[in-house]
Amino acid sequence: MTLLLLAIAPVFSIILYIYFQDKYDKEPKRLLAISFVLGAVISILIVFVLYLFTGRFIPLTDEFSIWQQFIQAFVVVALAEEFSKYVIVNYYAQPQKAFNEPYDGIMYAVMVSMGFACTENILYVINGGYQVALLRALTAVPAHAVFGIIMGFYMGKSKFSNRSVLFNLTGLFLAVLFHGAYDFFLFINFIPGISIGAFISLIIGIFLSKKAIKAHQDNSHFRSL
Repeated sequence: MTLLLLAIAPVFSIILYIYFQDKYDKEPKRLLAISFVLGAVISILIVFVLYLFTGRFIPLTDEFSIWQQFIQAFVVVALAEEFSKYVIVNYYAQPQKAFNEPYDGIMYAVMVSMGFACTENILYVINGGYQVALLRALTAVPAHAVFGIIMGFYMGKSKFSNRSVLFNLTGLFLAVLFHGAYDFFLFINFIPGISIGAFISLIIGIFLSKKAIKAHQDNSHFRSL
């Protein structure tokens, strides 16, 4: 039970932080909960699909190959995971009437990402114990939030722009880019010291996420009401 609480605590801490940053028009809790559950469910499906098909269609047999680890990080993991989150936000959240200001893109994308991260974190922490729980609370869970904020920033702009496809795809591309970079530096840890690149990419992502949150707060349609 303690490990389970340690696994979910950082997830819900981030959710509360992002929720209270929505200063002007809070989203319906029901829609947020559904987004979270969809993210959790899709994470299970992604794990299952990757387990079944990766070895057959994308042979990754050399763990010391930089090129293979690049494919693993950017295509197998980052693209598969971020695209699945993107689909939920694009087809479930964006069409909702409650999605009525740019910040909502961040809110819903983070909820989907945290659902995804929650399932993933529970699996890792139960298998890895307390040290894994602490490490992931400071790295992997915030990283998923960062990917969600970056994607959601552009998907929030998309809803209120005549360039919606461009903004949506920009959000997806940047989420994959940051996610892939974060994983890639961890996957090639056979190069001494290279893992620091993952933490640098995470720090840059956190910096950009704070700017994205403030930008959408400042541009809220409800700010002057």
